[in-house]
Amino acid sequence: MAPPRFSSFPPENREARAENSRPRVLQPAAGSWAAEAGVHYFRPVREDEIRRMIAKISGVVNLSEVAMSLASNLICRVAFGRRYDEDEFEKMRFDRLVIEAQALMVSFYVSDHFPAVGWVDKVSGLLGRLGKNCKELDVFYEQLIEEHLDPARQKPAGRQDIIDLMIQLKDQNSSSLDLSWDHIKALLMVYSCSSGLGNDRPHAKPCSHEQSTDRNQAIHRRKGKVDEDDIKNLPYLKAVVLETLRLYPPAPLLFRTQILDQDCVVDGYKIKPGTSVIINGWAIGRDPETWQDPEEFQPERFMTSNGGVVDVSAKTGEFEMIPFGGGEGAALEWEWG
Repeated sequence: MAPPRFSSFPPENREARAENSRPRVLQPAAGSWAAEAGVHYFRPVREDEIRRMIAKISGVVNLSEVAMSLASNLICRVAFGRRYDEDEFEKMRFDRLVIEAQALMVSFYVSDHFPAVGWVDKVSGLLGRLGKNCKELDVFYEQLIEEHLDPARQKPAGRQDIIDLMIQLKDQNSSSLDLSWDHIKALLMVYSCSSGLGNDRPHAKPCSHEQSTDRNQAIHRRKGKVDEDDIKNLPYLKAVVLETLRLYPPAPLLFRTQILDQDCVVDGYKIKPGTSVIINGWAIGRDPETWQDPEEFQPERFMTSNGGVVDVSAKTGEFEMIPFGGGEGAALEWEWG
């Protein structure tokens, strides 16, 4: 029997197993519209939001706040088909729910590691916060779905959002699985709460690259702006992003459950089937045996001798860096770019 791939799902009847398992339910559905719509489908939305952001900047700004506001507006327009700038209360409500969900996702749950004393999570109030946040998010997403099902709703001309696309999949039964409203709400949860995860550490990591700066300025002089089409001509910018993901992965610790039907030995340790394994993605990206000067912010390490960018799939395939996980359990952001 061939060994399973990293983070692979059970080979037998994957779609029928564990209906409440997010990756098995959502990835087949998500992939069908991602190929059709994908990143390029929402490009006009991104460009419009960036124009709005630039128009508001008139002096010194808090870069973290500006980035968070941009991410929030993008999420709302792409996923929900609306902006909340005109409704300050709803914007504050959404931002509060997402920030709380993000905080809960990275919290330490004693029950995950020491089930015998899992009651500590309840006493500390962590489970209460989690339950309250989940209920409030469920109500929020339920209201959005009801708005999209309203025949009188005015849709943006010629453009669907993620909720529209998921409702269409559900109505057409075009997915290999029967999508439920809970599945759609779960996908919205994954998208809104993971896409908004911010990281302002790179702001404090100054770096300069004369060739990249010259290219940027040349493009700006020629076109008056730098847009997404120009990214391919800015390899150093890509290298900065990759170096940021290496040093500061969105998910420093990755949780996986062994699905093997037999014991597995890793570095002399026997791992039994069903064992929950914690993978230190943060340490993998800083392994001195793989990376020279691993604690230094050096985008140049991702540059090739001819001025291009190294093939990042080789890095992730060899597990030299796994900022979004790996295998079939990898986060959707890594696949969609």
